Amino acid sequence: MRSRQLQNALTDYVDAAGSHLRAEVEAGAEVPFEVGSHMGRAGTRGTRLYCYRALTGAFIAEREGALKRLPGHAEVAKLLEGFDGLERYLAGTGADVARTKGRARVRAAMKALLEDVFEEQTDFHVRPERVRAAIERLEHSAFAGPSQLTLVATLHGLTISSAEIQLAKGLVIAHPESIEGLPPAALSASADAPAERHEVVVHTAEEEDPRAGLARGRELLKELLRALRLFGDGRVTLGALGWLRLAADAWTPVAIGGGGRPHGMLVVTAEQEDELRAFRNLVSRRAPKADEVAWALRRFELGCEREALDEALTDQLLALRALLEPEGPANGLLASRVAALCAPPESRAELSERTAEAVAVERSLIAGASVKQATVRALSEELSGHLRALLSDVICGHLDPDLVALADELLQAPADGDCAHEADAEAEADGEPDAEADCAADESSARADPGSPDGDAEDREASSSHALPAEPEEVDQLAAAGAVKARRGRPAKAR
Repeated sequence: MRSRQLQNALTDYVDAAGSHLRAEVEAGAEVPFEVGSHMGRAGTRGTRLYCYRALTGAFIAEREGALKRLPGHAEVAKLLEGFDGLERYLAGTGADVARTKGRARVRAAMKALLEDVFEEQTDFHVRPERVRAAIERLEHSAFAGPSQLTLVATLHGLTISSAEIQLAKGLVIAHPESIEGLPPAALSASADAPAERHEVVVHTAEEEDPRAGLARGRELLKELLRALRLFGDGRVTLGALGWLRLAADAWTPVAIGGGGRPHGMLVVTAEQEDELRAFRNLVSRRAPKADEVAWALRRFELGCEREALDEALTDQLLALRALLEPEGPANGLLASRVAALCAPPESRAELSERTAEAVAVERSLIAGASVKQATVRALSEELSGHLRALLSDVICGHLDPDLVALADELLQAPADGDCAHEADAEAEADGEPDAEADCAADESSARADPGSPDGDAEDREASSSHALPAEPEEVDQLAAAGAVKARRGRPAKAR
């Protein structure tokens, strides 16, 4: 399969590079030559023939710094970084792949492509047929080998601003029309919603065992879906049907196992792509497997897949109880603990009432009483947002998994007004300066999480003493995932 985005980006960059190199020549720069010879025939006696060959590669290499600053270089570099055939392409050019890693491989590939387009040229005029041929040779390196597995699925309830998002090597989200060679059924919308817009996700990997490869591919897609639901508003779903291809064989329909219907639309802008990459990587590596958080995460996912709103509400309450009410519902602590972690002090009473209302509505539904669907929907969406925020923050290390201890600590902390009043009274009695600022600072430090990218107390009601330290290799990931801290307010992303 071919990426139109990569083709267009490479074509634009080659045009910009050709213009720059041509301007260098017109300004007086000279392309070096080497002299070669070979034996020819003239009658019965051999004649040595001499020829001159332009060293285009050397000329291009001397101007690598300037070429890196050209428009389009960064976009091409990012696309090539996740290009599946990059190693094979470099090996075909004679590069020492074993000694070339990371960004150096990308730079080597871009230099090799320019050398291919302008081979032995001295005027650097861009010839479209040579550009097409060079890009064709690059893309051919990504063609399926005998053990390559390609898995395609549809994503519903998601819109990306860019034509493609390369999440990792061998994992791409894209507009269906931006990828050539997709199975025809993946280009059309689902049978249940023929007018629905959707994206596709493409996974490629070298797999000797197709069955094991398919199982790993399905698991990867489920991990991606989990990350998207935690990243946004929990409305994204996978199509139930996907398509598998081994090497260059025909596409075969396969069951993916997706469920539920999307509600609304999660929009990922170009500015959020790096954040999504980092967040997906963290969720993939750090999602718990067997504890209360893992159980709550599974209930959250089940709630996302429910078509019945009352069932989704129960899933969300079960997940919150697992995280925040280990003593059991008889103690009635769930509402206050949710409010302590998910609302600033001045809004805790309101959120506590809303959570208590959700519990009461669930009891009415269990009893068979009639409840307005609008009420159930509003409560379900509200609880889902708070649950998602707690789960994502725990998984990413911004909150300690012991949410009960943190919530109780916040509930025991004095309110701003009480703290200021007590401090004023003590100051008046002792003749000391007003201590309001010191008291407010103390409470702020008990709530804010300086380990997260944003320690604003209104967005983060977590104690820094409960923040898990990031592993060394995750520091950059956490910094990139800046808005991971509290996903309860993402109005720009949900429509």
